[in-house]
Amino acid sequence: MGKPRDRELDALHTRYADRLKQLGVEYSLRIVPETRAGGRYSDEHVKEREAAALRDALEPRGLKVALDPRGKLLDSPGLAEQLERWATPELSLILGGPLGLHKTLRLESDHCWSLSPLTFTHELARVLVAEQLYRAMTILRGIPYHK
Repeated sequence: MGKPRDRELDALHTRYADRLKQLGVEYSLRIVPETRAGGRYSDEHVKEREAAALRDALEPRGLKVALDPRGKLLDSPGLAEQLERWATPELSLILGGPLGLHKTLRLESDHCWSLSPLTFTHELARVLVAEQLYRAMTILRGIPYHK
C-alpha cells in the first residue's frame, strides 16, 4: 500500500528482492495507491477502499497472508518452516496502509503474520519482509547467512 518515498529503503528492499531472485525465488512487489486519510473519508472508509484495491491486486491463486500486529509472531527458523507450507504453489503477502488492514481483509486471509508489535513505515516494513524471506530461504537451503 503506497508508493515508496524513501529511496534508500527502496534500494535496500530491491537488494533483498534481487537476492531472493538469485536463489530462484519468484518475487514481485505490487504497489497499490493508498487512500489519504482525513478530509472526506473516515478512517474506516479509507481502510475499506484500500482493502478493495488490495483484493484487486492479489493473485487469485495461492495462499494469502496478512501482515498485521495481531498476527502470529515468528522467529526466523519458524518463518522458514511456515514458508515451506505457505509458498505452495504461490504466496501473497498483504501489507496495509498507514491505518492498517481492514478487518475483512484480515479475516479473508489464510494466515496472519506479525512482524512486531511495533509500528513501521511502509518502506521499512517492505525491507523487513524481503530480508526475512531471504533469511528464511537461506535457512531452508542451508546457506550460511542466518547466523
